Amino acid sequence: MVQATGVILAGGKSTRMGRDKAFLDIGREKMIRRVAGELGKVFKEILICGGTEEISAQLGFKVVADMIKGGGPLSGIHAALHHMSYQRCLVAACDMPFINAAMAQYLVRQAEGYDVAVPRHGVHLQPLFAVYNRDCLPAVERSLTALKYKITDFYALVRVNYVHEEKLRALADVDFTFFNVNTLVDLEKAREMAKKKDRESKTC
Repeated sequence: MVQATGVILAGGKSTRMGRDKAFLDIGREKMIRRVAGELGKVFKEILICGGTEEISAQLGFKVVADMIKGGGPLSGIHAALHHMSYQRCLVAACDMPFINAAMAQYLVRQAEGYDVAVPRHGVHLQPLFAVYNRDCLPAVERSLTALKYKITDFYALVRVNYVHEEKLRALADVDFTFFNVNTLVDLEKAREMAKKKDRESKTC
């Protein structure tokens, strides 16, 4: 176990899906259970930010409410930084069912000497599978107060390690790991991906 907290962001309204994504089935498990299962391999403490008491009851983890409302995932990160027991947290969105424990552990190590360790994936960053230090709090609060809710907006105010995807490809299939479920089309694709991965694991 690493000296950091695992955080699941579960407060999204799922407007494109039309229902709570956390409890949708991906393979033989609910999406949020898949995320929690991977984080549980690495982190002794796991918080769920923005979730419901139903999630807390089903998973057995502490649910933390947003302290500054209306900021989306940034509000969840803010709440996590306040409530976590460790200096760092690895944040994962509940709609990323294929996150990888080895990659999570690697990112925590990459945060040494930085306030943020965030993966690059092609031309994009993955701020919802990244590590944040408690020292980010002033910058996060500044962004929330200014109504700047895009997570990466506060990066200019802190020390960031942009982790190149080539370093991550040695640990896992990054295209698989960073897949997220926003729509019904995404959901069906995720289910097919889970079936394929299950078949591959049985033949190994």
